[in-house]
Amino acid sequence: MGDQRLMSNVSRRAPLLTLLAACLLAMVGSGCATHAHQLASVRDSFYAGKLDTARSRLDKEIARDKSDAEVLRLEHAIVDLVDGRPDEAEKTLRVVRDRFDYLEQKDVGESVLATVTDDNKLAYAGEDYEKILIRCFLSLSNLMHHGGDASAYALQVGEKQREIIAQGSDQNGNNPKLGYKRVALGAYIHAAIQEATHVNYDEATRAIQLVANWEPEFQPAQDDLKRLTTGQHSTKGDGVVYVFGLVGRGPYKEERFEQPTSAALLIADRILSATAKHSLPPTIAPIKVPVVVRSHNRIRSLGIAIDGEAKGHTETITDIGQLAVDQYQAVFPQVMARAVVRRVVKKGAVYATKEFAHINHPAAELAMDLAGVAWEATESADTRCWGLLPDQIQVLRLELPAGEHRLSLTPLDFGGPMGAGATQSILVEDGRSTYVMACFPDNHLVGQILVSSSEIRLD
Repeated sequence: MGDQRLMSNVSRRAPLLTLLAACLLAMVGSGCATHAHQLASVRDSFYAGKLDTARSRLDKEIARDKSDAEVLRLEHAIVDLVDGRPDEAEKTLRVVRDRFDYLEQKDVGESVLATVTDDNKLAYAGEDYEKILIRCFLSLSNLMHHGGDASAYALQVGEKQREIIAQGSDQNGNNPKLGYKRVALGAYIHAAIQEATHVNYDEATRAIQLVANWEPEFQPAQDDLKRLTTGQHSTKGDGVVYVFGLVGRGPYKEERFEQPTSAALLIADRILSATAKHSLPPTIAPIKVPVVVRSHNRIRSLGIAIDGEAKGHTETITDIGQLAVDQYQAVFPQVMARAVVRRVVKKGAVYATKEFAHINHPAAELAMDLAGVAWEATESADTRCWGLLPDQIQVLRLELPAGEHRLSLTPLDFGGPMGAGATQSILVEDGRSTYVMACFPDNHLVGQILVSSSEIRLD
């Protein structure tokens, strides 16, 4: 008699159970390959110097996956920049900058969807370091194609940093972003451009002082401060060359299992299942979180020679790898909190479904638990990131006699030259500045050595 009532109960709720099962299966089927996996072939092509292949793969991914278009366009901008298309890179970076600014607004519906799936369902608005570096590369891109906006973009670097830190407080007033190290590249570019006017030495001095404050290990800043007090850009008959090096392979994200948190949830499962009316889906699938990983790079700097004579080596003005790791570690507790909340919500949803449907048969409980386990297993860590950044941005300032020179760049490790160098003819003009940029992710040049006209217009 009891069995007949149970079967009658299940029968009456069959349509509801079917609908709930369909919802769970739809969520189970929503998993996909991580962004890190999708980007691997692009990175391989880029580092091998096959820029056309990297660009083609990015074009296909952008057309296929509109939801990740912005972060893929960041990769596209780097490919274009080192391939001698700084104007195209600037256009792309400007679009992504504006889109990221817009996406800083919260979308409640999107946040709810991410809670029942994973963070990949959120529109990617960039990590803090990426938002800052977009402005850095806007300035570099503009600088490399005779633009007049390089100084304005450089100023945006500092403005964005202040904004990010000011908005970093949580509901309890805690601000993990107060300790963010400031990026000095924007101030350095602004100072270089202001000094080249032969007028704005005070403005250049203020900017270089910021560089010295924010990047105390960058020794050239002290030499710059001494020179700027003389109010002289260069000796009569000389010009200045700035060599910017994009050095090493930059940071990226990979998926990792958070074992301590998974173990804690497993213990909680056992406690609640022993005391509650219904069982909970057991914690079998580990909690997956993204972590920022710094690449191992042998390259230390670029050796610079002019007409066969060694002139020095580039020094780090912005350590992107360290910046990315430090900033991400500061906000990682928030990432973990979202992952734990997401897992708790899913377990709670399965429990509520059992309660609402009055499921009290062991077979039905087991079926719902299995669906819950499968639901949790579909989670993927959000590994979206700007994957083609360099590890460091380095620079060397040279004062040279006016005229044509042969510039040679050689990657160096701590033991000396470590690969094939590259050469480029440059024209130095009396009293003006020339800007050079090259990308050495490994022991060889990728793309072109870019050389900008020495005269930068100031609007």
